[in-house]
Amino acid sequence: MAKLIHSMIRVLDEARSVAFYRTAFGLEIADRLDFDGFTLIYLANDESGFELELTVNKGQAEPYDLGKGYGHLAVSVADLEAEHRRLAEAGLQPKDIKELAHTSSGGMARFFFIEDPDGYKIEVLQRGWRFR
Repeated sequence: MAKLIHSMIRVLDEARSVAFYRTAFGLEIADRLDFDGFTLIYLANDESGFELELTVNKGQAEPYDLGKGYGHLAVSVADLEAEHRRLAEAGLQPKDIKELAHTSSGGMARFFFIEDPDGYKIEVLQRGWRFR
């Protein structure tokens, strides 16, 4: 059976992105691999074995066009309101908390979105229902 291990996004500024993901989600550098034309930075925390791979292409000066295909990353938290407040106090500008009910299953998603410095959307979900 396949196991998801990481997702990769391209970022413009390594320090700015690492600081954002550290502040927002407690991700720390698990590994950093420098190559001639690019650097790969793997971020992780103790909550999950899943990693976020930041790719910094050397010589890239313009922000990346995120296009129409990218949706979002998602993380789950134990206390959605407390996390929203913490991120707001850190100056990271989380969007409003929303709720989405699924009538036939009886499930309810409570969430908000935040954007990283490169404009990538991250959904922050209350743990429960199908979001563990």
